[in-house]
Amino acid sequence: MACELQGRIERVTYSNAENGYSVVQMKVRGERELVTVVGNLMAPTPGEILKMRGAWGNHPRYGRQFKVEHYSTHTPATLYGIERYLGSGLIKGIGPVMARRIVNVHGEKTLEVIDQDAGRLAAVPGIGPKRIEMIRRAWNDQKEIRQVMIFLQEHGVSSAYATRIWKAYGGRAVQVIEENPYRLATDITGIGFITADRIAEKLGFARNSTLRAHAGIVYVLQKASEEGHVYYPLGALMDKCREILGVEDEILDRALVGAVGEKQIVVDEGSEAAGSLQKADSKVYPAALHFCETAVSRRILEFTCGERSWRGVDPGKALEWVEAKLAGITLAEKQREAVQAALLNPLLIITGGPGTGKTTIVNAIVKIFTRKGARILLAAPTGRAAKRLAEATGMEAKTIHRLLSFAPGKGAFQKNAENPLDCDLLIVDEASMIDLVLMHHLLKAVPPSATLILVGDMFQLPPVGPGYPLQGMIQSGVVKVITLKEIFRQASQSLIVVNAHRIHDGKMPVRNLGRGVPEDFYFIEQEEPEEVLRLIIELVGKRIPERFGLDRREEIQVLTPMHKGIVGASNLNLNLQNALNPKGDTLVWGSRSLRVGDKVMQIRNDYDRDVYNGDLGFIERIDRENQEVWILYDGRRVTYDFGDLEEVVLAYAISVHKAQGSEYAAVILPVLTQHYMMLQRNLIYTGVTRARKLAILIGSRRALAMAVRNDRTQRRYSDLVNRLIRNRRGE
Repeated sequence: MACELQGRIERVTYSNAENGYSVVQMKVRGERELVTVVGNLMAPTPGEILKMRGAWGNHPRYGRQFKVEHYSTHTPATLYGIERYLGSGLIKGIGPVMARRIVNVHGEKTLEVIDQDAGRLAAVPGIGPKRIEMIRRAWNDQKEIRQVMIFLQEHGVSSAYATRIWKAYGGRAVQVIEENPYRLATDITGIGFITADRIAEKLGFARNSTLRAHAGIVYVLQKASEEGHVYYPLGALMDKCREILGVEDEILDRALVGAVGEKQIVVDEGSEAAGSLQKADSKVYPAALHFCETAVSRRILEFTCGERSWRGVDPGKALEWVEAKLAGITLAEKQREAVQAALLNPLLIITGGPGTGKTTIVNAIVKIFTRKGARILLAAPTGRAAKRLAEATGMEAKTIHRLLSFAPGKGAFQKNAENPLDCDLLIVDEASMIDLVLMHHLLKAVPPSATLILVGDMFQLPPVGPGYPLQGMIQSGVVKVITLKEIFRQASQSLIVVNAHRIHDGKMPVRNLGRGVPEDFYFIEQEEPEEVLRLIIELVGKRIPERFGLDRREEIQVLTPMHKGIVGASNLNLNLQNALNPKGDTLVWGSRSLRVGDKVMQIRNDYDRDVYNGDLGFIERIDRENQEVWILYDGRRVTYDFGDLEEVVLAYAISVHKAQGSEYAAVILPVLTQHYMMLQRNLIYTGVTRARKLAILIGSRRALAMAVRNDRTQRRYSDLVNRLIRNRRGE
């Protein structure tokens, strides 16, 4: 039976920012014990007063609860409530201690003072002008964010997006959404077309409007680029748009022409009239990707306009000299060919699997160019790969983003064609990770007189971003390529190396080499996902550290093919966090908990903070008063506001894709038939080659065999190969 209840929130037990579902403990008049209240509550805050309508019920496990159907929120009126409200972390600059001081001075008028005359806070011990301004700004921001929250809630959208929307549009947020809700799909990370479309429908936008069709086309292309495609065939694009939008072709045709006219998309020049729905094989690009693909193909042509010897260096004499400097190492024939090619070609690709001598070649090239007084730069896509390159060469190596000097204020790289890199030689390792957009920025920053060498393993997974430029260059035949296949004797003693090559060749890995010493590769057969989960926790927490002496946090990495499921990244992280870091200062943020000491990963490029997609770090401190979390990345402290924590996820387990370019002392990779959608040869190959000292596969032999046999990779729509060939022909 429905009834009304009023009370003060004492404690937030759980709050899911995505759907608003919360569990709170409340002080209710007439009830001796705290009352458990459950339901969709918008950003519940301790000290807040709720007037609720709902019904009492009994949960079989948690007992008596009040289930909220409707509620209104009110600021607290008692001194205790005000203190709890301010000390909850709601306002940046006020923690529990400062909240008590403010209430001691201003009493029941505290909230009125903060709202209308914040300057009076100067009477509180420890509050100066700087903190007053911080509190005033945070209070006003919270009021505006709360307005956005209320608007979203009224339109059936998670209030979790409120802070991001407010940061993008400021005080005009509600106005912008009302004018064109479809902007949310392109402007706000995490909000897709489906959510924006739901808001638009509630606001009265017609389902057959050109505005909706225009937004739908852009959305489908955006999703395609997230899957790695540079363009999408017109026919397939229209099929997907019809499926999602349910509108007539005439409306889609008109919307496509509009998107072309506004320069949001480009229909390949091979089609007839822009916007024609007749040529199903026409290529439709997001405008930015079309620009990047044409620019990359043009720049590569400029690089390969003719062979040249590097400043008159005799390749034969250079080889003799460098072999004498390599401490007894004799270069194999392919290695010698690679060193000579570096002296003769302005653009060179060196590709090969583990143990094939890529590092030895890089060292030889660096020694020769150093001897000749060349200005040398080294780079890699990730911090870990750059660190590994630096250790191998004894020279500084940077991430590509740092090398190109991104300027957050300008929203662009400072190194470009007008302000090129200061180098005669640039070597980029792990080049298979470089997507089309980053390759564009890299190529245009290399001076015309320099030599560029791209080193990578083309058999790994393609880049996370759109395109696969390294593979395109290799397949085109336009660029000089040295492919290394021979496994050197020392590397052949490693089962990691041997099995990586067996997997690449479509063969099942072998278990041991019969050497009577601890191996570096193991396959543990186990069919049940629950048992695989238990074994992973045991291996990370106890068995590997005890037997191999590896640090369970910093040196052991669990990789997984998928995010969902019992051994998906989400569930693995929850269980590994509880096993490896069960205690400590904890911040409940939405549906997840972050603790001091947790291993975390940045999941998108953040140029302001100089951290990038895939960077791993550890939480050092949670500062509730300033609403900040400190994270250490390779010893460098980076500060996050609470509102920016959607950029960070737990990283005890990560996807194989996110591990590209990184290397770990030990890797554990579950392989089960429930992963069948992702069971591909290059995924297992990439996972195994991330291990330096120890690789452990756990799961089903059948699933592993499925993966090893499956060498079909998802096609990525890109025209780079054809552009390169046409450019070479002068077409």
